[in-house]
Amino acid sequence: MQVVSVREEISIPSGVSVSIEDKKVAVKGKKGELHRDFSFARFLTIRQEDSKIILEATFLNRKEKATLYSIRRHIENMIVGVQNGYRYYLKIIFTHFPITVKVVNDYVQITNLIGEKNIRTARIMPGVKVTVKGEDIVVEGTDIEKVSQTAANIELASKIRDFDRRIFSDGIYIYKKEVIS
Repeated sequence: MQVVSVREEISIPSGVSVSIEDKKVAVKGKKGELHRDFSFARFLTIRQEDSKIILEATFLNRKEKATLYSIRRHIENMIVGVQNGYRYYLKIIFTHFPITVKVVNDYVQITNLIGEKNIRTARIMPGVKVTVKGEDIVVEGTDIEKVSQTAANIELASKIRDFDRRIFSDGIYIYKKEVIS
């Protein structure tokens, strides 16, 4: 069943400027600037009125309606990101062999995971800051997708295969996500 008309409004807070040009949205705030291209959504019109972003579409099927609400959430995440930013916390867990984690250029190096001699690496996405404090790793940035992808890269690089997870719980795990206030 098709929905006849959908109109969604996103309010723009003070201190944040938004520019829209051919479904390309740029959001600028005190923490930085984010750009996103939504030109794949041909059924959607994005425009700005006063201090609001208007998303409008007509005769949507179920998939198009879901895409519209996803785009709305992406824009809201961009606004929150340039205002405050996002932070993910990861915990280094080991039982016998101490894991060493350090940041080298655009990579996180993980050594001595369950006594391995090889060095595991995880890519840090551009615009993301990673700091290692003891047994905690803090991942910060303005773009939630890049921050979460960097945290996932670190978690995946420390994944142990072919061992019983109940006994060998060594690795690096995400334990907290927050908006920086």
